[in-house]
Amino acid sequence: MAGKLMHAIQYDCYGGGVASLKHIEVPIPTPSKGEVLLKLEATSLNPFDLKIQKGVARPFMPRRFPYIPASDVAGVVHDVGPGVKNFKPGDEVVAMLSHLTGGGLAEYAVAKESSTVPRPPEVSAAESAGLPVAGVTAYEAVTQSAGIKLDGSGPRKNVLITAASGGVGHYAVQLAKLGNTHVTATCGARNVGFVKTLGADEVIDYKTPEGAALKSPSGQKYDAVIHCATGIPWSVFEPNLSEKGKVIDLTPGPSAMWTFAVKKLTLSKKQLVPLIVIPKKESLDAVVKLVKEGKLKTVIDSKHPLSRAEEAWAKCIDGHATGKIIVEP
Repeated sequence: MAGKLMHAIQYDCYGGGVASLKHIEVPIPTPSKGEVLLKLEATSLNPFDLKIQKGVARPFMPRRFPYIPASDVAGVVHDVGPGVKNFKPGDEVVAMLSHLTGGGLAEYAVAKESSTVPRPPEVSAAESAGLPVAGVTAYEAVTQSAGIKLDGSGPRKNVLITAASGGVGHYAVQLAKLGNTHVTATCGARNVGFVKTLGADEVIDYKTPEGAALKSPSGQKYDAVIHCATGIPWSVFEPNLSEKGKVIDLTPGPSAMWTFAVKKLTLSKKQLVPLIVIPKKESLDAVVKLVKEGKLKTVIDSKHPLSRAEEAWAKCIDGHATGKIIVEP
């Protein structure tokens, strides 16, 4: 592939939103040791992609420019680098690219073998592209942080999931309901019916007084809150928690980290748990298998061709997608 060009989207500096995205032709990358070159079929966008562009992640994840954004991809192995043992050209896969290097908004991308898993024929490229960040985050929050067993065993747990119609939230509802749970979920009024179809036992409009207070319509106290939204203080969660209830905060800011520290130091039974997920290959493999088995589905908000990737980026900025936003080369 040396010397051949591909279409890609890139930006050259922090900030700028949609206006800073540029359509370019760049050389197709060559896989190094332990890497695979993928011909991409689908890429999904995540809110973290916007944070990278804004420079929010700059202190711990500095960018090299120019930068091709997006990390969650599905495609076909086109070539393999030295030392690759588990994949060959023609294999259908899903992968998470490094946030440091990006590369997802392009026709081809290089992924580490260690961040790539097989994609069974029952799972489409678009479905699987939604999984690496959002699906794995939901999986680890539900199974590890909340301690829910997906085989339905274990004690019954009352669970609240905020922003339940979004990328992480819609996976979290489905995964939680595989366990022995009662799930209350919050979302906007237009998505109440949709979240019910995902399996939630109770759905509340976050803009109503009851929704703003996070009160369960049936009076449940929550053993675990999978908090996919932002801007809700601990004082709102606390009265709704069970004796040993905990809030698993997926987008922890400074106030969340302070609450976490205070609750630990005071030995409070009610806890706030910041969750910073570093996606694991094993977890990605697990959620792909759940999709294959029909136990989990990716709801696709919209699909956009790479030639109109700006539309997908704008929709992600808007922040009201139902499920996942997909870009297809």
